[in-house]
Amino acid sequence: MPDTTMDPKAIAQAVAVDAADEAGQVGDFVESIDLGDNVTDFRFETHIRGYEGWQWSVTLYHDIELDHWTVNESSLVPTDRALRPPQWIPWKDRLEPTDLAVTDSIGTDPEDPRMEEGFRKTEPAQENADGTVDGDARDTAEGSAGTEPSSDGAERNPLVEETEDSAPSTISEEDVEEAVEEFDLSRRHVLSHLGRSQTAKRWYEGPRGPKSLSTKASEGNPCSTCGFFIPLKGELNVMFGVCSNKWSPDDGRVVSIDHGCGEHSEIEPPEPSHLWVQSKPAFDDLHIDIIAQAPREERESVELIERLSADESDNPNDEENASDADIEANTIDDEASQEEVSAHTSTQDTPEVESTVDLHADAELPETARPADAEPASEDSIEVRTEDSEGDARKAAKPQSQEEQVAEEDAREERTPEESTDEI
Repeated sequence: MPDTTMDPKAIAQAVAVDAADEAGQVGDFVESIDLGDNVTDFRFETHIRGYEGWQWSVTLYHDIELDHWTVNESSLVPTDRALRPPQWIPWKDRLEPTDLAVTDSIGTDPEDPRMEEGFRKTEPAQENADGTVDGDARDTAEGSAGTEPSSDGAERNPLVEETEDSAPSTISEEDVEEAVEEFDLSRRHVLSHLGRSQTAKRWYEGPRGPKSLSTKASEGNPCSTCGFFIPLKGELNVMFGVCSNKWSPDDGRVVSIDHGCGEHSEIEPPEPSHLWVQSKPAFDDLHIDIIAQAPREERESVELIERLSADESDNPNDEENASDADIEANTIDDEASQEEVSAHTSTQDTPEVESTVDLHADAELPETARPADAEPASEDSIEVRTEDSEGDARKAAKPQSQEEQVAEEDAREERTPEESTDEI
């Protein structure tokens, strides 16, 4: 955006307003910073929510020969009062030992300061016929971990202690080999002094140091006096050992000598008490226990009750939903007389007369046709009313309800003596 007439501050403010979403997000002018090479950075306040402490930055280039101002870039830059995220840290540096699972592996850095080369036994360099030393043998001798060059050019063994008042003491090869074998220093890498110091500090300040809660239950008996305490080797044996008590919460773990627990070998077991302390029962509301029950002795009675209940459910006498026509046919007006009520109920219960049998006809039959035990008929003929066989079976299978029985008894009481004799 070249321009030869406008003020560079106005140009920078216009560029910031154009870059912002709203014109009100660009505040007052703060300062201008000379970046060199005719480049100037113009700063404006930011009125954007969430960007308190930030500023608008617009850089302009000034062409002195043509007296033109050109826009380079515009952006938001934070100040000392701006809220910014913490400095990024590589994931390997952010990782904690508790973040690793048993199946994870991150390896060991070859330049890890906790490691150093182990002890290697070297042989003296062999001289050639011309009095020179072989290059490979010389490099091996110079690079061995068991010797260090001194100021006078002679090799010095670090295992040999020197004092100011006496000559350097000599250590036999047997002593060196014994130390290497005792502490297993022939490995390719061993712990350095820094590694041992960090390990001792981490163990001592951890949950198995002197400040743990279990130390209060030891009754003043530290692990150093416990029979289950196994000291370590090397420099760490001065402060640490391994617990071997299977009843201790620290079994198989490294503990400090001033650590303690309630399973010390010198703590006597409590005396048995004759009092029984009943603890409160524990209820598990998250699970349901399914228990298989044995067959009960009253199973036969239960099956009989269930069978009777099933029969009652199939009872034909159960009330069914009646239609409107059935309700009208069996409904009597409240103002009806007693005779109408009796007639309405008696017509349903009175059996029909199918035929009349004359008993005098038996007298005209021959003697051979009569039964042997038959009695002679009387003079009077008896009118017999028979009901339909299907009606008898239906009434025998279907008992009357309480309302029907009451209606039938009322109808019988209201019958006249003449009607009663007519039935006979």
